[in-house]
Amino acid sequence: MAASIESLLEEISGVEDPIEELQSLKTALLSIPVSALRDSLSGQRLDVIFSLLNTNERKQVELCVDILERFLIALSPVQVVQNYRVELQGGVTHPNESVKILALTQIGRVVDHPDAVAEVLNNNDILRSMIHCIGEEKMAVAKQAIQSLSKLSHSKPGLDKLFQTDLLKVMKDVMATSDIVRYRFYELVVEISSVSPISLGYCANSSFISQLLGELTGDDVLIRATAIEMVTTLAHSQHGRQYLAQQGIMDKISNMIRGADTDPFSSLYLPGLVKFFGNLAIMDSPQQVCETYPVFQNKVFEMALDPDPVMIGVALDTLGLLGSTVEGKQVLQKIGEKFKSVLLRMSQLASSGATELRVRSLDAISQLLTLQPEQQTEDLLALTESWFHLLSNQPMDMIRNISTQPFPELHCGALRIFTAIAAQPWGQKLMISTPGFMEFILDRSTGQTKEAKDAKFELVGSLASSSTAAEILGSQHYIRLKTYLREGPYYVSAVAAVSTEGAD
Repeated sequence: MAASIESLLEEISGVEDPIEELQSLKTALLSIPVSALRDSLSGQRLDVIFSLLNTNERKQVELCVDILERFLIALSPVQVVQNYRVELQGGVTHPNESVKILALTQIGRVVDHPDAVAEVLNNNDILRSMIHCIGEEKMAVAKQAIQSLSKLSHSKPGLDKLFQTDLLKVMKDVMATSDIVRYRFYELVVEISSVSPISLGYCANSSFISQLLGELTGDDVLIRATAIEMVTTLAHSQHGRQYLAQQGIMDKISNMIRGADTDPFSSLYLPGLVKFFGNLAIMDSPQQVCETYPVFQNKVFEMALDPDPVMIGVALDTLGLLGSTVEGKQVLQKIGEKFKSVLLRMSQLASSGATELRVRSLDAISQLLTLQPEQQTEDLLALTESWFHLLSNQPMDMIRNISTQPFPELHCGALRIFTAIAAQPWGQKLMISTPGFMEFILDRSTGQTKEAKDAKFELVGSLASSSTAAEILGSQHYIRLKTYLREGPYYVSAVAAVSTEGAD
């Protein structure tokens, strides 16, 4: 094997137009497992393939990139940087985007390896070129540069190099190129800040974060909307949330929601403000966030009843998120009549309207109704049961009707609601008392897509795994559910298979 690769490499080096030989090498490499390739590479140099990247012939470059990707992944990051550092450095500044991405990806592997990272940290030219790649026109190149550079934050020497040398000025210079590039740097900064309190400290001390936070109240509403997304990502880590609280950002965003009523352009950034608090509630405490920032809670309910589909969608997602936790369910229940009217609106949206909003309504309802076995206290079971009956006079028929409509996403969304109530005794009692419902569950002919079969299997699993199912449903139904589970989601009975063949 090693001999055949070597001979192919030799053939390529002596040919003026090597496209055919490169194609043969690529085909040969695809048939060799990476582990076997690693053994065959000992002592071999890939200089010939790297040298063939210096051409305007796009096909040749693409083949070389495919070949190098396969070869380099077989090498350890230490071997890559020791043998091909110069080539990787050249790759970062290559005019072709796929070569740039290849080089940046391999440098990312090197930076992530404790025994290899020093080779990059000691090479300012590579790091400077990587920073410049964030300013590239092609988004894929910038994304890979951000990903690879963010790995420097995993060590103190990496953080020192980025933030305490002349590279900091390089970052700020490239950042000043345009609004788009500035936001890419914010993405890098948020990525680095999320790693640890120490990495966040480096970013804060370099004034990047204060600059990002300043954008929240800037004049350009589109920039404001993007800044809110970045700040929401920063709030995903506990140390990020602490920092934002210290800077008074929660209060600032709360005030922005309050002021949105008088801003004609608020629809562009208001969804982001609400998502920020929705994420905050789910990561900290729904009760604490809703009590501390009542303007958030009020705005979500207002948006749920808004005619604008964008506002409704965000409200549905947020309510689903809040209601996915026990504490969130209790907060929503305390709201009383206003929440009941929103549940009714969800039910109306799930039954008719634009498909996307119908799906989001169904997902929100299933999250609101889900209770894990260990959460099933008498009070909480009474709460989810009362919510289910608020959806409609005949909620079982309503959801089943949605599940029979010829849209896979609606079918699966409806099944997820049944899955949520299937784990609860009151849900099982409704199922067994609804004529034809158990037959509907066990009927494999409904929903022919993979997603539909998976959703149905999950529903059967939710029912069968409940400790109360055998008693409530009766042994005959319970045995059939267990058989369905044992046969798996994609089982086709012999009779069904024969009739299908006949139809063909």
